[in-house]
Amino acid sequence: MSLSETKHWGLDALVAELRNLRNKSLENRQRQEQPPKLPSSKVLSNIVDNLGAALFPNRLGLPDLNAEGIDYFVGQTLDGVLRQLDKQIGLELKFIAEQQGRVADTRVEAAQITRDFARRLPAIRILIESDIQAAFEGDPAASSPDEVLICYPGIIAIFHHRIAHQLYLLGAPLVARVIAEIAHSVTGIDIHPGAQIADSFFIDHGTGVVIGQTAVIGSRVRLYQAVTLGAKRFAKDENGMLVKGNARHPIVEDDVVIYAGATILGRITIGCGSTIGGNVWLTHSVPPGSHISQAQVRNEMFESGGGI
Repeated sequence: MSLSETKHWGLDALVAELRNLRNKSLENRQRQEQPPKLPSSKVLSNIVDNLGAALFPNRLGLPDLNAEGIDYFVGQTLDGVLRQLDKQIGLELKFIAEQQGRVADTRVEAAQITRDFARRLPAIRILIESDIQAAFEGDPAASSPDEVLICYPGIIAIFHHRIAHQLYLLGAPLVARVIAEIAHSVTGIDIHPGAQIADSFFIDHGTGVVIGQTAVIGSRVRLYQAVTLGAKRFAKDENGMLVKGNARHPIVEDDVVIYAGATILGRITIGCGSTIGGNVWLTHSVPPGSHISQAQVRNEMFESGGGI
């Protein structure tokens, strides 16, 4: 085979085949028009990065910032970020309207969500500061809060979550989910934007942590890698479809520590001040101050023949 023959990729046929597949997909979805534009993960990743720079300009902003220029930098950065965010929210709202068969001007609603989000930025910064401090105080390997902010995957994940959760509450769940998945892909930590997480939250190491949509986490909670706060079962309706929105994930009260590999399932409550040991599988509530280990769980399971 000659060199020229090896470089013949068959592009005309390939492009035609891909076009046919696109057209067939559109027919299957009963859409004659062009598919809607969706929020962009690349744009939203840039938005989160710039929000970090605006909220922590001395640590995440430009390297040559001085005291006189910080406010100008923060203002300019936020103006650009909020304009971009407004467009992304608008894309989501337009997509939802089209899914519902509505023709709607979503610009006013998108602008209102963006304004409301902007008003919450100081509160978001306070929460993130508490998370940074919790990580610094909870990890003897941390040399400074600055190291925690720029290095720790748990902080990257919770930073994204603090932003995503507010957008989720304000009515932009798709934008919120994209932001959550950006953090997931970077850190291996999967936090649904609907999860309610109070202040001073610390995920140590972090890889493989999963926190479900309806989980509720109190103050000063610490998780280690591979912890799952998940659902025990998924209810279905009379048509066999999954029921959406049920409270199906754990409630973790204040000052709880959950060690690596623990799996906690269902709408159960972990009482305040409890410690859940590594690799524990837990599907029942425990009172405040509990210390649960693998051996304890196994003894409970097989007591009086239960679970056999």
